[in-house]
Parts: sequence; C-alpha cells; structure tokens
Amino acid sequence: MKTNYIIEYVNENEFRKKERAVKKYNMLAYKKLLFDYYPSLREGNFQGVLVSSNEKDMIDKYELTLPTDKTFTMVHGNITLHYSVYLEQKIVMLETLTPEEILTEGHQKELTTYKGVMVSKSHKDLDMFKINLLNSMNKNGFFKLKNMPMWLFITLLVVFIAVVVFITSKIILKIA
Repeated sequence: MKTNYIIEYVNENEFRKKERAVKKYNMLAYKKLLFDYYPSLREGNFQGVLVSSNEKDMIDKYELTLPTDKTFTMVHGNITLHYSVYLEQKIVMLETLTPEEILTEGHQKELTTYKGVMVSKSHKDLDMFKINLLNSMNKNGFFKLKNMPMWLFITLLVVFIAVVVFITSKIILKIA
C-alpha cells in the first residue's frame, strides 16, 4: 500500500503569492512544481537535497531546485522550494520559495522583462547590467582569450588588479 502524505503550508498566503509569481514569470518551473513535484511529494518520493535531518523528532528538511532559465539563475539565483517532511505524521510542510525578494516583488507589482528575464523595479539598472554582461560573455566567448594579443591581456589584467586594490584600500580606510 502506498503511503500518502498531506501537503500543508507554514504560511499558505505568502507561499501562494510566491507560487503565483513563479506561474506568471517562469511557467516551466511552475508546471514542474504543480504536475511533477507536488504529486511526487504526496506519494512520499522526496526530491531535492536533504539539508538537515532530526532523528529524534523524525523531521527532514529538503531544498528542491526548480528548472529555470540559465540567465534567470545567473541574475536572481535558482528558484528553490524549501520544505520539511514530518515522517511520523506523514505531512509535507511547504515553507517557502526562493529567491523571495524578486518573487514577492513580482506578486506586488507588475515587473518588466528585459531579454526574457524579469527585472526588479527596486534595482532595475543592476539587473539589466547583469543580463547584458551575461549576454556579451556568451556571445563573445568571455573576451575570446585565444584571439587576444598577449600585451592587451596583460594590460587588462594589471588594470583589473589595480582597481581591486584601489577599491579594497578605500573600504579599509572607511572602516578604520
């Protein structure tokens, strides 16, 4: 006989808001969550990474990474379902979906997309910069180091190191 688990929520209202944001902005992740992962959890097939296990109380905590676009992952991070399994009570407790900031903002406001990735209204320029940087790295093969003259590569490396040292010294001076 199959063991069926009951799905419950730590905070159902907040979880549903984030779930609707996933539905709106990342349909692939939502479909996998709804049609693959939820039925699997009900049947007792726990997927994802086991984060912690409490032998005394018989509670296991998992993190399940949902499939997302590579660019979205690089800009905002993986969409991850955090849940706990109460083995004695046969309950799966859905805790949250992360990244919480962009999903909560996606529920509260209508977010714009840029090159197929949702962009936060609170730090729009940073998100657009990350997307452009990732696209240029993919298009150009990360500076095409094989075709770059050695003197140009060394110059760029020295400038990069100088900028890092300069910024680090400014931060240390502000702290001291």
